[in-house]
Amino acid sequence: MPILNKLATAASLIMAGSNASASPAITLTEAREIAKQAYIYAFAPMESYQTWRGQAVDPNSPSYVGGFGKFRHYAEAYTPDNKDIVTPNNDTPYSWAWLDLRAEPWVVSVPAVPEDRYYVMQWIDLFTQNFGYIGVRSTGSGAGSYLIAGPKWDGATPKGITGVLRSETDIVGTLTRTSLSGPEDVPNVKALQAQYRLQPLHAFLGSEAPSPAPTITFPQYDRAKAGTRDFITYLNFFLQFAEPPFKDEVALRESFERIGIEPGKPWNPGRFDAAQLAAIDAGVADGKKAIAEKLATTFSSNGLFGSRAQLGTDYLTRDAAAAKGLYGNSLEEAWYGGFVGDGSIPSVLHFSKSELPQAKFFWSATLYTLPDRFLYANSLKRYSIGDRTKGLVYDSDGGLTLYLSHTSPGQDKESNWLPAPVAKYSLVVRVYGPGPDLISGKWALPALRPM
Repeated sequence: MPILNKLATAASLIMAGSNASASPAITLTEAREIAKQAYIYAFAPMESYQTWRGQAVDPNSPSYVGGFGKFRHYAEAYTPDNKDIVTPNNDTPYSWAWLDLRAEPWVVSVPAVPEDRYYVMQWIDLFTQNFGYIGVRSTGSGAGSYLIAGPKWDGATPKGITGVLRSETDIVGTLTRTSLSGPEDVPNVKALQAQYRLQPLHAFLGSEAPSPAPTITFPQYDRAKAGTRDFITYLNFFLQFAEPPFKDEVALRESFERIGIEPGKPWNPGRFDAAQLAAIDAGVADGKKAIAEKLATTFSSNGLFGSRAQLGTDYLTRDAAAAKGLYGNSLEEAWYGGFVGDGSIPSVLHFSKSELPQAKFFWSATLYTLPDRFLYANSLKRYSIGDRTKGLVYDSDGGLTLYLSHTSPGQDKESNWLPAPVAKYSLVVRVYGPGPDLISGKWALPALRPM
């Protein structure tokens, strides 16, 4: 996203007067534009913070994983009774972990897996960028140990390390997915998850532990506060974990300082006069409007999630990804799509043979109730359908017809029936290891049409 040159070059402007409490010498137009850009920059990490704070910091949170450096595994076949997570995914149960890399890197070790077992460790930085992958697509099915390093680490790769994943931030997390073929496969998934191992580098090497990093005070997340000028409190907190700045953001970060945005510093609105604060408020409103406009025109996951190399400084796309599907996989790992249907209108989703999803691993379509986005209770106990569904019947010409409705489409079609409520629902299609037509955008889901 381009930033006005006048913002980037005026960062060192001397404050008016010698009194430290005097209002900074900044025009109202500049203050408004900087606040807009800063809010857009901060939105995705703020959306992420409410998740990772609960998982890594707050023992009272139901999502708490046990602190930094610990895995929490979810190895179960979700049913409509599971209400602790929205849009639950029965294809690939999750394993969560968060790391604090300030004192030293960490090492994650993975086992060898059978050729028919898909898993992926997606590593996410504080800004929600996917900075590294470990798994069958990216690193193969063999065992290995991978170093996860922050922006300040400059050591040599230790012996026994298969690869190094570098992050722009010192707080990182993994959303690890391990394929599940059905309820009977749960013990196998649990056995595999138990072999995912995290160690600080000194433990992996058997060496002396480094000095611990300073204690962090993690602010409570308040969504209302995050939507005002006080978002700067959160951004200042985040930026202390992103030093030194990414090379393409140095000028931007310098411009932010003009409205009190500095790594690890308290936000002091008392530095600014009433007119300047009003301009900052207007900039926040401008930022919200820009994000809303981006969301209103974002209809595909193609290019929505990715690495710094893929997203660059396109912060609006980063924001749209955080709002629509926090921690989505990069396109080369998984393709996401779908639509809203109505179970009272019996419908079909028909793929001709040439339209079947190109999947190196597998694909599925999962149905969720709206607006809560939970699985729909039904007599078949079928919550998703895809190329791994047992008994799925293909058309005589090699195509595939799926039936989505509240009532049975007929006994001869029930093998391909995904039951739906008598109401609107969301159908989410996931393709793991998408083929070139999906990645390029050439392929699209067929339309859902009345039966």
